[in-house]
Amino acid sequence: MSAALDSLLDLLDLEQIERDIFRGTSRSSLVPRVFGGQVAAQALVAAGRTVPADRSAHSLHAYFLRAGDPGAPIVYSVDRIRDGRSFTTRRVVAVQHGQPIFHLSASFQTYEEGLEHQAPMPPAPDPETLPTAAQMLPLHADRFRDPGVVDRLIEARAAVDLRYVDEPPFATVGEPREPRSQVWFRTNGKLADDPLLHVCLATYVSDMTLLDSVLLAHGRGGWTVGDVVGASLDHAMWFHRPFRADEWLLYDQESPSASGGRGLGQARIHTQDGRLAITVIQEGVIRVPRA
Repeated sequence: MSAALDSLLDLLDLEQIERDIFRGTSRSSLVPRVFGGQVAAQALVAAGRTVPADRSAHSLHAYFLRAGDPGAPIVYSVDRIRDGRSFTTRRVVAVQHGQPIFHLSASFQTYEEGLEHQAPMPPAPDPETLPTAAQMLPLHADRFRDPGVVDRLIEARAAVDLRYVDEPPFATVGEPREPRSQVWFRTNGKLADDPLLHVCLATYVSDMTLLDSVLLAHGRGGWTVGDVVGASLDHAMWFHRPFRADEWLLYDQESPSASGGRGLGQARIHTQDGRLAITVIQEGVIRVPRA
């Protein structure tokens, strides 16, 4: 296991300070706020720790309310909404400085047999043939406002091996493209056989690139280039089938709409052998800076 992945797992190992109340810390971020994927993953950890072990997360719905302070702890309060025969529902509020910064509702289900079908996996190259972040990012250093962003991006993503299938938005500034983007990802190291851990790590990664497709449609490079500013507004995920976050997952993303200073991204995550594991939808603020 890499040191970066070990650090990320420590971040997700919340401290329990009271029944249904947990406390988490933050890692350094590329922007002066807590990374949204971290808050979502930690909130799901808090919810999952109040649920029987035989119930797996099947969906989450979340709202980002305020920017998180990376220098302060985050307190996660879990509300046990319902414990049914098959489903368990939890609501989590993340609080900093006396104010809620994030709300999450999550549902868990006992395993059962049922009808089966899925959308087919789209074509994508073998992830092992694609460049790593450490190989790809330095090639585009001249695109960034601050050349030091390259090292910070590599460091921020060191726990996850994330590989773009096509050029990322910052590599094709000024060239509008089809609003679609694909990345392969997996953790940089093996994980324990804990289904909740794999779900939480996929949640963490899901906030990294989902709005890329919005940028591609308009030839924008993103915050690192400085031609847009933005933040996540809400996030929803449905976990369809078991998967491992330490094995390759294809994140196939597209944007059906952008308007009113907001952009919508939707995606499907497939395992390398073609099983549809997760569906994701996110809306974010996407604004063009004023001159």
